[in-house]
Amino acid sequence: MSTFFYGIEDLFVNYLFSPYDFFRFMGNWWGSNTVNWIFTIIGFIAMVYWMKQLQIFNDNNEEDKSISSHSYL
Repeated sequence: MSTFFYGIEDLFVNYLFSPYDFFRFMGNWWGSNTVNWIFTIIGFIAMVYWMKQLQIFNDNNEEDKSISSHSYL
């Protein structure tokens, strides 16, 4: 069973996280955190898109906002 976990360790450390080794040795803060900024921007765009979609459904009054909408409430 331990070889299974060592295999998972080998997969992540030697293959999936190997591009991050390049960023570790950079002296520039902006260059080192490029991936984090990209994920932050993608998350912000997804949040804005989700809020716009919620606003569309709210404007169309498609949501059941009654108190007894669920039997367990």
